[in-house]
Amino acid sequence: MSSQSQGARSVALPRAGVSLHSQRRTRLIARSFYFILACLGAVVMIIPLYWLIVTAFKDSGSVFAVPPILIPNPWLFSNIPDALNSSALPDTFVVFGVTLPAFFTYLWNTVVVTALTVLGDTLSGAVIAFGFARLRARGSNILFGLVLATIMLPYQAVLYPQFILFKTLGWTDSWLPLIVPTYFGSAFNIFLLRQFFMGIPRELDEAAKIDGCGYFRIFRSIILPLSKPALAAVAVFSFVFHWNDLLGPLVYINTSGKYVVSLALQSFTGGYGLAEWNLLMAAALVSSLPCLILFFVAQRYFIQGIVVSGVKG
Repeated sequence: MSSQSQGARSVALPRAGVSLHSQRRTRLIARSFYFILACLGAVVMIIPLYWLIVTAFKDSGSVFAVPPILIPNPWLFSNIPDALNSSALPDTFVVFGVTLPAFFTYLWNTVVVTALTVLGDTLSGAVIAFGFARLRARGSNILFGLVLATIMLPYQAVLYPQFILFKTLGWTDSWLPLIVPTYFGSAFNIFLLRQFFMGIPRELDEAAKIDGCGYFRIFRSIILPLSKPALAAVAVFSFVFHWNDLLGPLVYINTSGKYVVSLALQSFTGGYGLAEWNLLMAAALVSSLPCLILFFVAQRYFIQGIVVSGVKG
């Protein structure tokens, strides 16, 4: 009897080994497939950035060469200063008593507008999300649903009513229409922060109330310090959107001294599709550097905020 059981075991063991080996091989094939798929997706995403960089250092005759020139020969690094001082841009401006090329003035204008809008998006989103996540009130879920419903409204649908409002207030040809609305909350930012706040244990709020803390103290001393990843994600989203926004400045700003980078890049294009594409790409490369630097600096917090992982502890 024992010899039969030992024989059964000796037969069963190789089968289990073969099954385990096949499972490992299946996992390896699946991981290799996903890795190759991710690499192909990365290549597709990198191609536009690569073409932007190589075009920025080509001469004007090589931009539309057939077959395409993948590596400039020679590399014209002089395209960057030529783009910053291009005749397509308005005259130079004076900032704090220093005369700068027009493109640097546009960069400064963009920094000011973007900094104020990022502050508005982050602050308003955090305050409103705290109310939806922590305060109990009748009908709050219905109100939150109405806020989320505004995401389905395209910006172009509300652009005309907003333009009439800001024109009535006398805010046209200024930065106010670009900055002020961000201090009244954005549905996406509110949703992202609310979901993160709801992952923070309510026991912390109750312990703070026992110590005599009010809602403002709870928000400032507990919620905000624990929500740095989500706040960083909102700030990065807001920065990228407002730094690259063209439609808003195109509608509201008329004076060249108030232009932002997106309008400066448009100045390189002329009628009938005529443009200095190599200089345009050089200027676009300079204007995109802040977004790239910000993403790599805040990458860890940005990914954590998107995942909405809650509190680790």
